Amino acid sequence: MTAQSGRDMLLKLDQTGAGSFLTVAGLRTRNLSFNAASIDTTDSQSVNRWRELLSGGGVKRASLTGSGVFRDAASDAQIRTLFFAGTIRNWQLILPDFGTIEGPFQIVALEFGADHAGEVTF
Repeated sequence: MTAQSGRDMLLKLDQTGAGSFLTVAGLRTRNLSFNAASIDTTDSQSVNRWRELLSGGGVKRASLTGSGVFRDAASDAQIRTLFFAGTIRNWQLILPDFGTIEGPFQIVALEFGADHAGEVTF
């Protein structure tokens, strides 16, 4: 994969739950992680006592972290509402030359910060 501009990575929220996705924030930093847990099925009969794993049986998860500036006051209010209600909503993460990651996510941490000479960031 060739180098891509970081600003081309977009985060969109399904605002109504009906598949209407809209960009909600400008992310300046972002990380996407995929993880999969393994299921150990090793027992006393395992060949030569080697560890045995169950193929495809583990829990998979995706985690997105980022910081940036909200697109507008309405986006800011909507994100705060989702966070405080613990709502799970569909999101899209657009990755250039990779595709779209879409699925239900929950905001589990929301932090705000500001420099005295700059804008409020999340």
